[in-house]
Amino acid sequence: MPPADRRLQPRRSPRQVRAELTRERILTAAAHVFAEHGYAAGTTNRIAERARISIGSLYQYFPNKDAILAKLLVQHIDRGTWTAADGLDLSPGTLEATVRALVRDAIDNHSDDPQLLRIMIEQAPVSAELIETIDRHGEMRTAQVRDVLARHPDVQVRDLATAAELIMFTVEMNIHKLMAAPRTIPIETVESELVDMLTRYLRGDR
Repeated sequence: MPPADRRLQPRRSPRQVRAELTRERILTAAAHVFAEHGYAAGTTNRIAERARISIGSLYQYFPNKDAILAKLLVQHIDRGTWTAADGLDLSPGTLEATVRALVRDAIDNHSDDPQLLRIMIEQAPVSAELIETIDRHGEMRTAQVRDVLARHPDVQVRDLATAAELIMFTVEMNIHKLMAAPRTIPIETVESELVDMLTRYLRGDR
């Protein structure tokens, strides 16, 4: 394992409920500290104080704040499953509602804390776990979208796999950018424009 990646490895993998709870307290505290103070001022001492543990206890789990931020980003990505995909109405005439459900789900997954999201996007170091999580999540989410498109009678695209990839990239990149930065365009406007654009593409409108 490269030295840079070892630097991001958690020091302790919780095997007991108490240890798991302590690790989650550290991560929750770090999320609050980074959002309130920024990444540069979000020191491990502040995180430990917010988690109400000693700095020595924190270092039993994470070697530094980079490792904590990397883990927060992994958790953020893992939460982004399209849980409503199986319950969609896929009858004729519902394609716009189906696309809107996808876009709205992405917005909901990124709306908790814009300041923390911006820090994760701009500051989080790339770890082996992060790369694996991005690949795994991307494959899973794209497969969900591809399955929905394959079953919808109004979809008229030449290549379902490519369409699913393009839609996921378009939605994720735009929503990430929108939610992580101060915006002048209302989220409802961006949502509607994305839905219109993707619906026309999927219907094969020319």
